[in-house]
Amino acid sequence: MQEKQILLYDVIIIGGSYAGLSAAMSLGRSLRRILIIDSANPCNKSTPFAHNFITNDGQTPQNIRDNAQKQVLAYPTVTFLEDLATDVIPNDEFFTVLTEKNETFISKKILFATGVTDTMPNISGFGECWGKTILHCPYCHGYEAKGKKTAVIGNGDMGYELAKVINHWTDNLTLYTNGTSTLTPNEMLKLQKHDIAVIEHDIDYLDQENGILKAVYFKDATPQYPEVIYTQLPFIQQCSIPEKLGLKTTEKGFIHVTNHLETSIQGIFAAGDCLSLFRSVAHAVASGNKAGAIINKCLIDEEF
Repeated sequence: MQEKQILLYDVIIIGGSYAGLSAAMSLGRSLRRILIIDSANPCNKSTPFAHNFITNDGQTPQNIRDNAQKQVLAYPTVTFLEDLATDVIPNDEFFTVLTEKNETFISKKILFATGVTDTMPNISGFGECWGKTILHCPYCHGYEAKGKKTAVIGNGDMGYELAKVINHWTDNLTLYTNGTSTLTPNEMLKLQKHDIAVIEHDIDYLDQENGILKAVYFKDATPQYPEVIYTQLPFIQQCSIPEKLGLKTTEKGFIHVTNHLETSIQGIFAAGDCLSLFRSVAHAVASGNKAGAIINKCLIDEEF
């Protein structure tokens, strides 16, 4: 039986959402042979609308991805594969990529645009509300929630800083520390100055309907009725391959990259949410665009 010939790609992009597609467009326009491998599991899949992205403000995340994919695949050297990358094996000159569907591909460069996965707290109803009435970013969703009865879930410096930011969008704000406060006396005074109440009781569960928050129930206090909540969740890298490769990470758990978006392994790059706290469509697109141009320049330098 004749062996299947494996095509050598210039770049394999693992992750085909905003950063990955943006990088693919930059590389496709640079005449590079590109393969995008994507498992169709974007981190903002529960968010009904995307904002703060000019020309697409208020569009659904899916519509933005669909339109981007259609435009990217108009470039003949770009291929899209719906599959899950399971391993990347560095060789002397190239990288071998294995997938869940037992496919094998090789490329000169790798770009991780794989995003992160938020770790949900053990609070009933929280996951249903996430991305709808429990939000992570006022720049993405704050305008639509402006002036509403709002809460922040957080404690210590993180809770204080988030409450300080969200206070700009509403004059009806409460901070839930979800347990004994670790706020400093000075932070408490600042919150009181701005009429931000602090509730230290443990949250029991959230009453919600189709992700629309109705009430917050505490274990030993009367319920509260905010219309929207902001919080910052811990996360893990959505793709386990960077850890398997031993890529260097930051203290916060992001993939560490140079100013040229190259990781600790030469020839492997990263873009988008997997390396940055700024989780927005616009930032992911910009990051991917930059990565595509940088990778193309690396290929030019090596070939010239």
